Amino acid sequence: MIFKKATLSELEEMQKLFVETIQSVCKNDYNSEQIEAWISGVKNKERWIEIIEKQFVLLAIINNQIVGFGTLKDKNYIDLFYIHKDFQRQGIADKILNELELEAKKYNSKIITSDISITAKSYFEKKGFIVKAEQKNMRMNVELINYRMEKELL
Repeated sequence: MIFKKATLSELEEMQKLFVETIQSVCKNDYNSEQIEAWISGVKNKERWIEIIEKQFVLLAIINNQIVGFGTLKDKNYIDLFYIHKDFQRQGIADKILNELELEAKKYNSKIITSDISITAKSYFEKKGFIVKAEQKNMRMNVELINYRMEKELL
């Protein structure tokens, strides 16, 4: 596995991974209406371009395929964090999270935060994140629950 910073040329593959992962991995925690509302974010191409241009976007690649990615916004906020549906539970998330934490520490960030799905909550808790708040977000008139979580960086 190699890591590299994302460029606009990887945008389409990142978006495909985003959609397929949510549809597959999150289906036990969110109903089909919620999943459709969540993945609708893929249509906001301006936001995706801005992510690649302004955030620290780390891709994990195996055999020229993106198997996961994480983004760090404002030096201490994990904005996007997705592992390919066919590459779950292989340690990829741990490696990406570690790199994002190291990047945050470069900027002397003391805390790293994120808004975490129901599906990913237990993973992030195992990695030392604590829930600060349960959040109810409305997207396309559909309620999506997630958790504001944070971790102290030592």
